[in-house]
Amino acid sequence: VRSVDFSADGQHLVSASDDKTVKVWSVPAQRFKYSLSGHTNWVRDAKFSPDGRLLISSGDDKTVKLWDSRTQACIHTFYDHTALVGCCQFHPDGTCIASSSADRTIKLWDIRTQQLLQHYPAHSSAVNRISFHPSGSFLLSASADGTLKVWDLCEGRL
Repeated sequence: VRSVDFSADGQHLVSASDDKTVKVWSVPAQRFKYSLSGHTNWVRDAKFSPDGRLLISSGDDKTVKLWDSRTQACIHTFYDHTALVGCCQFHPDGTCIASSSADRTIKLWDIRTQQLLQHYPAHSSAVNRISFHPSGSFLLSASADGTLKVWDLCEGRL
């Protein structure tokens, strides 16, 4: 298991695994609910949307997948990275997602239109982790190059 995340209401847990799947679990029942298949390599990260209706996952297959938690269907696959995608995050308002990759970039997509909003050639080495500020105006990135950066999303720059 590479990552875990609680839904905002605390009722569900999602895990990302080396078996190429995303698994959803019921917290109150302490049991497995369902598995999402579609990645072709290890899944590095998975997250719930703020409202719990959607999930995102990312992995070594260089993709980010958007899932419907009710139908368990993959809604869209984002193919824009050129190396493994180690981290994915929902924006606090739930309308866009961000991903970070070993290709040294950060990408932001609008999940309503499935269009790339911003592309940041972020670091000189792999971008290991990203995190949105609660306001949604800033994105923090951490890299294997030993640096942390704070991105101003309103201005589109550091």
